[in-house]
Amino acid sequence: MGYGPVAIAFHWITALLVLAAYFMGLGGSEQQVYAPANDFKRAVHETLGLSVFVLTLVRLGWKLVAPSPQLPPIAPWMNRISKFVQWLLYLLLIATPLTAIFGAWFEGHPLTLGILGSVPPLTAKSPDLGHRLAELHTDLGEAIVWLAGLHAAAALFHHFYLRDDVLLSILPASWRGAVRSRRARDSCLPT
Repeated sequence: MGYGPVAIAFHWITALLVLAAYFMGLGGSEQQVYAPANDFKRAVHETLGLSVFVLTLVRLGWKLVAPSPQLPPIAPWMNRISKFVQWLLYLLLIATPLTAIFGAWFEGHPLTLGILGSVPPLTAKSPDLGHRLAELHTDLGEAIVWLAGLHAAAALFHHFYLRDDVLLSILPASWRGAVRSRRARDSCLPT
């Protein structure tokens, strides 16, 4: 019982890309973000963010052809919250890069794609709208990290307190077997 290797790879690669993009984020004013001294860091952040966006779209497509497995039974209210958080994360993983792309374009800046070059603004310049989108992008980025942190805390709660297989379902199959074996061995030890 658990997700397949493709879904597991999507999950963990997305998590790593989001964290890397978050820590490579520049924040601050437009002048600071687009200062020549920050070109490399901004290019890395934008490339990571675009990678999150594309990976999320592919991941959603994958969910259509390979639905989620039957997970361990949990309380109905937990299941509802879990589904809500999952779809909210998907929404944020799409909206956050889009606000960055359109924010940059409305401010008159190209989208940097690392070694692939850049995409010039495809919108008319509107600095006020661009600035508002850039601020929204920062807020959405913070929201992703906080929500993902709560998601991770819930998985750890399931694993260590409820002692169910919710966390194990998103780990590679070989790890699931090793953890289950250890659990079985530990439950046989005298207390």
